[in-house]
Amino acid sequence: MASNPLLSNKRVLITGGSKGIGRALAFAFAGAGATIALTSRTLTEAQAVSAEIVETGGHTFAYECDIASLPSIMAMRGIVIEQMSGVDILINNAGISGSHKFVTHPDELWHKIIAVNLTGTYHVTKAFLPEMIAQQWGRVINIASTAAKVGGKYIAAYAASKHGVLGLTRSLAIELAPHITVNAICPSYVDTSMTDASIANISAKTGMTPQEARATLEGQSPQGRLVQPEEVAAVALRLAQSNITGRAITVDGGEIRFEEE
Repeated sequence: MASNPLLSNKRVLITGGSKGIGRALAFAFAGAGATIALTSRTLTEAQAVSAEIVETGGHTFAYECDIASLPSIMAMRGIVIEQMSGVDILINNAGISGSHKFVTHPDELWHKIIAVNLTGTYHVTKAFLPEMIAQQWGRVINIASTAAKVGGKYIAAYAASKHGVLGLTRSLAIELAPHITVNAICPSYVDTSMTDASIANISAKTGMTPQEARATLEGQSPQGRLVQPEEVAAVALRLAQSNITGRAITVDGGEIRFEEE
């Protein structure tokens, strides 16, 4: 496995690292020579990805963690600090989606999405910043969404959570400069199981076939396709190696035509 001198031996924690974007992130950073700690709500899923990386010559640890639970986060933190002595690069990737008409929006769905996507990102970041501050070097990369920049029908909770992540990103970038950078990556629909669930939901509610629903999502991009997880991972690698901070990098095939950075 080839290494990158800027990332070799860095300690990288990736939440939600067992599938989709998280899995792509784990392989990308392991390929650059970093030591990877990946979390999942299901430990066996994290262990399976960890074993795959080890087979390629990488170094990984797998942890069970529900980022909607502060006790779970702190338990995970204790083991990570014990085994790795800290984290150099934190990638807040774990997240959930959900959609509903606002007037009849279930309160429990709102609270669940906010708890995972926003409050979970807050708690995980707060848990691992002390070591970064002490060593005067660190990278925080938050996987947000184009929904952090634009709204959409039926995604009030999801968009609110991701707008919150973007606000957190920009505020921390200022507060933690100059030694720690904080950035967000904002992909549109990515070819993952989460998008498969969205496609199934669209199909169930509209009568479209799954193929038609997928084509509808693909058609939102001028490139006529879904974003690949590896494209998001490539941006994360770039951010981890640079002093760029306070940015929200859109990965959407040109879908958002105008935006304020």
